[in-house]
Amino acid sequence: MTDARAAAGHTSEDSPWPKHHRVYLILRQEIEEGVYSGDAPMQGELALAARFDVSRITIRKAMDRLSQEGRVERQRGRGTFARDVGRPSPVTASLSGNIENLLALGLQTDVALVSLSYDVVPPHICAAMGQPVGTVMQRAVRVRSLDGVPFSHLTTWLPEAIGRSFTPEEMQRTPLLRLIERAGHRIASARQAITAKLAAPEVAQLLRIEVGEALLSVRRLVYDDAGEVVEYINGLYRPDTYEHEMEYDRSHTKAADFWTSKDSTSGADT
Repeated sequence: MTDARAAAGHTSEDSPWPKHHRVYLILRQEIEEGVYSGDAPMQGELALAARFDVSRITIRKAMDRLSQEGRVERQRGRGTFARDVGRPSPVTASLSGNIENLLALGLQTDVALVSLSYDVVPPHICAAMGQPVGTVMQRAVRVRSLDGVPFSHLTTWLPEAIGRSFTPEEMQRTPLLRLIERAGHRIASARQAITAKLAAPEVAQLLRIEVGEALLSVRRLVYDDAGEVVEYINGLYRPDTYEHEMEYDRSHTKAADFWTSKDSTSGADT
């Protein structure tokens, strides 16, 4: 069974997303990646139905949507051709960049503050930040954009004293790392985990994507020079507008060759 068939058909009977939506997402991704030449027609409905192991009706629904979006063009007697509708220039940044790179990212993009409140922290975040259950912290939700196109959804938790040291207006025009340091906590290090998540309805609306689309998920703890956790951040990134870039050096040992990252501190957004 091909990967396309597995993604759109046999192995996803329990998926809440219709088959035609899954086929649409895969074909859209392939069009964006240049898999199809604009000079040659794409596979026909029968071939695509066999490839994805779905019905022709399912393929037709997916192609109808691609046609409505201008991603394909149907030409009578010739077939269906992929069309380049353009895509936003991706934000290219290292998830292991230094603090100066993070500040530069904050200065080059726009941020919208979606919500700001002081809430009881969920137990798993209390544990991660070394705080007792029931602790109140600042919770903020922000969306960062480049050239008017949103690319990240950020949920941050800050100790209450740090959060109350700046205004919501400052949070929209000043990188959060700078505000934390202005509050007397010099940033020293960070630790993070990277995985993938599906876009929930409220996140999809803010990022202008479909519900259930895959997102790059980055969970990060930021420490000051005293070893205290001063920020817990969960970032969700659109894969079509954000690229994860890292540099590696080849290292040698008697036992084996391996790759090591050039960067040592973590972070991609603030």
